[in-house]
Amino acid sequence: MKQIAIVTGSSRGIGAAIAENLASQGVHVVINCRSNKEQGELVAEKCRAYGVEALVLPWDVADFAACEANVKTVTEKLGAPTILVNNAGITQDGLLMRMTEEQFDAVIDTNLKSAFYMTKLCSSLMMKARYGRIINISSVAGVYGNAGQANYAAAKAGIIGFTKAVAKELGSRNITVNAVAPGFVETDMTKDLGDNIKEAAKGNIALKRFAQPEEIAALVGFLASPTASYITAQVILADGGMAL
Repeated sequence: MKQIAIVTGSSRGIGAAIAENLASQGVHVVINCRSNKEQGELVAEKCRAYGVEALVLPWDVADFAACEANVKTVTEKLGAPTILVNNAGITQDGLLMRMTEEQFDAVIDTNLKSAFYMTKLCSSLMMKARYGRIINISSVAGVYGNAGQANYAAAKAGIIGFTKAVAKELGSRNITVNAVAPGFVETDMTKDLGDNIKEAAKGNIALKRFAQPEEIAALVGFLASPTASYITAQVILADGGMAL
């Protein structure tokens, strides 16, 4: 079976590493970004080096109509997706008392509702093929909570419940649904943290360091592979042994 993956939010960071990991396994990949198509093309070039097709499609995953149109484009150009990685995410941090409704909604829409949109659209195609792998990127913030991230933690906790419910719905069609919950990862999202915050965080991690995007991608690549055929409804923490 031709393996085709859509990885949302994959022009940089964890998403880019996931796209490249899947390409290294012979999977054709769709790189989604909201606007930075040029950066997406750089990721696509790395993927194509493995001899697979790589398609860059910029759209806002918080927009259902845009998701629907682009899943249709993927199906027409490459074929029906067999792998979906819901990775797109944003942060708009702030203490609850100061957080606006717009900040809360923006994070919920991009980090949680987009997973609903993409899973709804792709799973219908997977059900026809009686095969699929869906991996949702959650976070330790969704497991433990994190002060100043009520919106982000709510969205990532929602991903966990969503994963378990959908896994039960789709299991009989040979579709697995799992979540990966990374801890601190060396990405653009964490590079702006102050050195004192980084060192304090590392002190609470058994491995005493942040993860590299490729380490998270390796886990996602395993869950997306035929080898992980009997793993579903799981939430796997990749946090280096974090104690909060």
